[in-house]
Amino acid sequence: MNQVIEQLLNDQVKFEAKASMQYLAMASWADAKGYNGVADFFYSQSEEERVHMIKLVKFINERSGNAIVPNLEKPKADYKSLNELFELFLESEMFVTQKINHIIFECLEHKDYNVHNFMQWYVTEQLEEEAVARTLLDKLNIIGEDKSGHYLFDRDINTIAQANKNTA
Repeated sequence: MNQVIEQLLNDQVKFEAKASMQYLAMASWADAKGYNGVADFFYSQSEEERVHMIKLVKFINERSGNAIVPNLEKPKADYKSLNELFELFLESEMFVTQKINHIIFECLEHKDYNVHNFMQWYVTEQLEEEAVARTLLDKLNIIGEDKSGHYLFDRDINTIAQANKNTA
């Protein structure tokens, strides 16, 4: 495996792990605040990012590379509002998309079409994740500070997210 590509893939392992831990912290915050729907959503997101990380680790090793399990910093654990959670969620997904696009670029530069092909799954996944993050943040922005709106958002978040994934 090309050294540049291997390093980028290992960096991506860290980004996926970091997102998983951040979403776990967000889920815990929401759970403690009584937002059970939001908590369930972020618990699921955390697990999804962990799966993405493992998929990369296995791929790197299968291609005779050396997957590196990263050290992680403690994620932020205290948030001001639901809006802050979902702003960070969108920022995180946009960052991951940018990094995946860079891997794709380097794959084409180094003519590593096998990795390029593998990464197409991540490209599609990021399109969905960003669409969900934008939709949920848009809904929260419409709701504003309305507590009954937050209650309904919390109740319906997983339905909204799933409907958005089906149309993305």
